[in-house]
Amino acid sequence: MSPTRRHALPALLALGALVAFAAYSASAAPADAEVKLEKLKFDDYLARIAANKGAKITIVDAWATWCGPCKENFPHLVEMHRKYAKHGLAVASLSLDDPDQPKKIAEALAFLKEKGATFPNFYLAESTEAAFDRLNISAIPSVFMFGPDGKEIRRFTLEDVDHPFTYEQVEEAVKEKLGVK
Repeated sequence: MSPTRRHALPALLALGALVAFAAYSASAAPADAEVKLEKLKFDDYLARIAANKGAKITIVDAWATWCGPCKENFPHLVEMHRKYAKHGLAVASLSLDDPDQPKKIAEALAFLKEKGATFPNFYLAESTEAAFDRLNISAIPSVFMFGPDGKEIRRFTLEDVDHPFTYEQVEEAVKEKLGVK
């Protein structure tokens, strides 16, 4: 192989990796993609959401293994990821399980794998109570919508018990923001 080709090969490989990453980010992950659950401090979680520059919007579902409605509605999140990633939607989940209970974190990871949650999944490196305070919520599930700049643009919470949100409402808001019919 000539010296010129030898030097061009790493650049071509790097370019190929970037193209593959962009394609992966812009579409639903393959069925065999690895499901992970990453521990983050709250500020690092916000930084990760803000760093998602390729997305038109990002939605984050706050949930926990001890929350029946969270687990019941989680497939809606997976489905929105599958349907709208190609339109610019990024999805993440945020488990509010106690980081000091390894069995609960393992249960959360097993649940995510069972549901095929191939998008970023996080849990906070602080108590559940502190996480609720930091998110300014009193109940879960809660869904947060972020713009391309990483700033929260809408939230769906259960704060108004007379008018709880539905995941169908979340999906309608996603479609509206993405301009999808």
